[in-house]
Amino acid sequence: MRIAASNLFGKSDDLQHRPNVFGELMRLLIFPSENIQHAVNWALKGGADPDIALHMRMLMNRSIRAVQAAFSCIRKSVENLKLMSKPRIILVSDNPSLVKDIAPDLNQFAEVLHFDFKHFKGNTSGNSNFHTLDFRTKDWGTAPRWVAFVDFFLASRAKHAVISGAHRRVGTTFAQLVAALAAANSLEEDRSSAGSNFTFLSSFQSNLLREGLKNQIGWGHVWNRFAGTLSCHSQSKQCARTPILPPAWWDGLWQSPIPRDVNRMEAYGIHLSGFGTFDDNQLHSFCSSRKKPVLTIPLI
Repeated sequence: MRIAASNLFGKSDDLQHRPNVFGELMRLLIFPSENIQHAVNWALKGGADPDIALHMRMLMNRSIRAVQAAFSCIRKSVENLKLMSKPRIILVSDNPSLVKDIAPDLNQFAEVLHFDFKHFKGNTSGNSNFHTLDFRTKDWGTAPRWVAFVDFFLASRAKHAVISGAHRRVGTTFAQLVAALAAANSLEEDRSSAGSNFTFLSSFQSNLLREGLKNQIGWGHVWNRFAGTLSCHSQSKQCARTPILPPAWWDGLWQSPIPRDVNRMEAYGIHLSGFGTFDDNQLHSFCSSRKKPVLTIPLI
C-alpha cells in the first residue's frame, strides 16, 4: 500500500512537492452551474481573479486572536507577492458579521471582495428550495446552503494563495479542497510559474498552539497528524505552510499522532509510536492473521 501510494502521491518526506491529485481531478470533473457561475462573476465585479482567498471557520465565535493571526498571514503573503497594485482578497466565512467587521481593516492595504447573497439578484437566490436549516447554523452560518457553493468556486479563483483561519480547527476540509482547486487553476493559467508559486497557509493563534494543536482532530484533518509529541507548543501565533495533499498514516515520517489516535489505530493492528512510525513486520503479521483461507473446489 505504501509503495502504491508513493507512486500516486509522491514521497512523504517532501510534502510541498507531492502532486496536487485532488485539485487536478476537481479541475476536470467539477464545474459550477450556470447560476453559481453568474454569482461568482457578480462577486468579482467584472474584475480580475483575486490574488488571495481567506477562509475563516468561526462557528459563530468572535475570536480576536484568530483574526489577528489571519491578518499576520495575509500581510506576509502580500509582502511575498510584491504586487504593483493593491491585492484583491476574497473573504469567505461561516460568520457573515465577521466579514463586515474585518473588511475595513483589510481595505487599508487590499481590495476586499465578498459574496453577499442578500444583495445578489440572480436566479439562484430566488430558488425557494434553498433554505436555511437552523440546526446547522453553528457549522455553516445563517446563509442558505447554495451560498457555500458560490464561496467555494469564488475562493478557488485565487491566483497566489489560500489562507485558512479558524476559531478551533484550522486547515479544514473545505479550505483544503479550495486550495487544491485554486492551485490546479493557477497551474493551468500559467504552467511556467504560477503553480510553483501557489501557497496554502494555516494561521494559528496562541490558544491553539499552547497545548500542541490538540484540537486539530478528525481523520481527514491536515494538521491532525502533527498534533502530538512533535507539535510546536506555546507560540503566540503561526503562519504555517500547509501541504495541499496531506500525508496519510502510512507515510509515517515526521508524523506525530495524538494518544487517542494511537489507540484508535491499534484497533486496526497498527502500532504507531509518538513519532508516527510503525513496525512493518508487525503490520504484515496482523494482516495475515486476519485473512480467511478460501478453498476452491472444481465441479465436474
